[in-house]
Amino acid sequence: ALSPADRRRAAQPKARPALLLAWSASEPGRVGELIALTDDAPLEIGRAGPDLRQQRPGETPNTGPLTARRVSRRQLRVQAVGERLQVELLGRGTLRVDGQPTAQAVVSAGAQIGLDGELLWLVVKRPPRLPPLTSGEADPFAFGGPDPDGFVGESPAAWALRDRIGFVGPRAGHVLILGPSGAGKELVAGALHRRSPRAAGPLVARNAATLPESLVDAELFGHAAHYPQSGMPARPGLVGEADGGTLFLDEIGELPHTLQAHLLRLMDGGEYRRLGEAGARQADLRLIAATNRPREALKHDLLARFRHVIEVPPLDARRADLPLLVRHLLRSAAADDPLIRARFLDDDGEPRVAAELMAAVLRHPLPLQVRDLDHLLWQCLGASTGDTVQPLPAVVAAGAPEDEGRDPAEITRDELVAALAAHEGVQAQVWPALGLQSRYQLRRLMKKFDLK
Repeated sequence: ALSPADRRRAAQPKARPALLLAWSASEPGRVGELIALTDDAPLEIGRAGPDLRQQRPGETPNTGPLTARRVSRRQLRVQAVGERLQVELLGRGTLRVDGQPTAQAVVSAGAQIGLDGELLWLVVKRPPRLPPLTSGEADPFAFGGPDPDGFVGESPAAWALRDRIGFVGPRAGHVLILGPSGAGKELVAGALHRRSPRAAGPLVARNAATLPESLVDAELFGHAAHYPQSGMPARPGLVGEADGGTLFLDEIGELPHTLQAHLLRLMDGGEYRRLGEAGARQADLRLIAATNRPREALKHDLLARFRHVIEVPPLDARRADLPLLVRHLLRSAAADDPLIRARFLDDDGEPRVAAELMAAVLRHPLPLQVRDLDHLLWQCLGASTGDTVQPLPAVVAAGAPEDEGRDPAEITRDELVAALAAHEGVQAQVWPALGLQSRYQLRRLMKKFDLK
């Protein structure tokens, strides 16, 4: 029998290929909107339709079709082929798939489909709708913008994180946050504190890696007056400062196990002892800890004391949010710098970004997550000579796409014959099924094997 969790997952709509607008010359404010394919029928995209959508949990409002004059009424024909997407140029302009000009192609999630000088789409997989949040309604914020906690993202992974924060925030128990450096663990800690009954109390934050081994008790628990030397004032320590609120220890995985053990009694009942004092004290606090290490790196009995665990997804798990993050970071840079605002933002406050930069960012390695992205954008700001943020050559090179198509040399004659038979000789269905990039590759294979 299926568990309740398995039944919920089985009831959720299946994710299918979709096109997410990653860049637009004429409609930059619509970045993040998408066109979902709900069935296997071909869909023609252009100014004649279909409507784009702003997908959010429980709602997917239509925002109308593309309006750019450089987009034809019938610009592209797309069709889901299993887990992949077949795309064909119908209108004017040059179609590029992962930067290469073509008339048609079959692509997988992560591929980029561009119309020179006008549009850039990112192929994603999305369900037709996102399920409503289980933790209640989210505080309202503009589509694609930062939410009240400072998070930017409209991907399913971003909304799953918000939902998890909404559930854990108001509930008792210590929290462990896992995720790579730069993914937003400190933002999660702040969001949890603001949603907790302790929101009126202090939020005290410290990087645990900076706690000296010889002074960890003094830093955490404080010391009495005149201890260890006469004339020294009393110190409340981090625990005393956080009493009635939240103590956030970042990078707790950097603490040796011997030092992690110093937190156990505090987590059990709030008991701790200041250095130089005979009696124990009580602190009413919630401990939130974060680490970029695997949870197994923590002392097992410390790990067991965290009632809740929240995993912050890396940017690789939500590449669809990168265009929104680019816009947010450039707007943030312009907010503190009138020269950048005057030069690189239009009258609507939309950053002018080259399509080549957005294409490169979508494939660029970002091991330090948002910090890497912010650094990359500042380098591009400094090197751009016009009124548009242009990519550095090194950025384009690092984000150069790899060929995702299947090597035709791998396909045997028997496999080709079987595919032709399975699709009754309809070549438009055969080459996508074989994983080829175009019908021309199929024709060359048929000629090679003397098939008509």
